[in-house]
Amino acid sequence: MQTLHVPQGSFALARYPQQRRDALRAWDAADEYLLHYLSEQNRPAPDQRILILNDAWGTLCTALADRAPQALSDSLLAHRATRDNLARNRLNIDCIPLLNPMDTPAHSIDLLLFKVPKTLALLEDELHRLRSLLHGETTVIGAGMVRDIHTSTLDLCQRLIGPTHTSLAKKKARLIFCALDAALDPGPSPYPTRYALEGTDFILENAANAFSRTHLDNGTRLLLKHIPHDVQKWRIADLGCGNGVLGLVAAARNPNAEVLFVDESFTAVASARTNFQRAFGPRAAHFIAGDGLEECTPGSLDLVLCNPPFHRQKAIDESVPWRMFHQARTALRRGGQLLVVGNGGLGHHARIKRLFGTCSSVESNGLFSVLSAHKR
Repeated sequence: MQTLHVPQGSFALARYPQQRRDALRAWDAADEYLLHYLSEQNRPAPDQRILILNDAWGTLCTALADRAPQALSDSLLAHRATRDNLARNRLNIDCIPLLNPMDTPAHSIDLLLFKVPKTLALLEDELHRLRSLLHGETTVIGAGMVRDIHTSTLDLCQRLIGPTHTSLAKKKARLIFCALDAALDPGPSPYPTRYALEGTDFILENAANAFSRTHLDNGTRLLLKHIPHDVQKWRIADLGCGNGVLGLVAAARNPNAEVLFVDESFTAVASARTNFQRAFGPRAAHFIAGDGLEECTPGSLDLVLCNPPFHRQKAIDESVPWRMFHQARTALRRGGQLLVVGNGGLGHHARIKRLFGTCSSVESNGLFSVLSAHKR
């Protein structure tokens, strides 16, 4: 936990889940730049209706809590970080409604503040959804690190909102200013995307923020080859499910299995649900926007399938797959199997062996490796 000092006050902040000796801060220079700019402009006004987008750790929400903004994020972990940081600073956690991209804010927006997300498609989808809530007096300000603001970012804002320009860079961060062009027709949203899953009759629907939203990625393709067939009444989890492709194939190969789909992305889980219902109609399955397998009963799963991420937001963080593997071990019954695919250079083999006592390489194609471990 570290302390952010800005004109709005000093705030103790931490990422979620909080880790001992975490060297990564819960804010970046873009957060600081935006908060200093708002203070210089005497904003927000007390009566402004504010929406904050993509506030990964609740930094902006915490600093502006006295203005009771709404906050919209596709990340359950961002919601939890926001609540934790509000509570950590003795602020009312109920004063900030936390929304996901499928929610509609309760009112029109006077001040829209957004952080540039890792996936530009997510911002495109969000701006499509929110444009109708903007009005002629709405102020739209974005913030991001210079490395994350490209010509495509500015073109997107100009195409969906209106005239757009940027500030000078400070500490490798920039602000983005957009003016609403009410006469602008941005056209229909391209999301969700859809594609046919090779070798099956499945049509996969993919939210803007879903991993591999335009085609099947090579790591998942390799892992699909090793999903078992015809197991009897197993409980299978697709951990970090994205569009649900691993769980869908597992369900198709194992008609008597019960499948759990879990992801921290609200829209990814919604995509997985849509894809499963399209493929299997009324067949039962479980869909959870959650912190991995945290809510899963220990010793209740027979198989965990996982193509794990290795980032927290935009920073490489090896604790992300480690935590997922640890959750999998807890959730698996004795003899249960973890089946993972990952880039060979990520060191998953050593982590899994440390947790499970054993780890075998099922297949490797030079870039990706499928690893298997059984709980002893």
